[in-house]
Amino acid sequence: MKNYLKDIESKLKKNIQIDEIKIVDNSHKHKGHRFFSPDKLHIHLKIKSSFLNSIKRLDAQKLIMKVLKEDLESKIHALEISLEK
Repeated sequence: MKNYLKDIESKLKKNIQIDEIKIVDNSHKHKGHRFFSPDKLHIHLKIKSSFLNSIKRLDAQKLIMKVLKEDLESKIHALEISLEK
């Protein structure tokens, strides 16, 4: 699992100018939910990025989701994005 989170970090850093990133796996909080699957993650991205903060928030989120498109279709069930200053 930690390797996969590192893969996500690498993918984002490769495609977006990011100063700092923290990826939190919140999957354990959703075990009792109706559509919970142990194969799909609930993650929270905490990103510091001068570049992302320089564009509209919606555009920044769209860019992140575009980079993670394949992951969102296969391995990520829920994605929370926090852009920190």
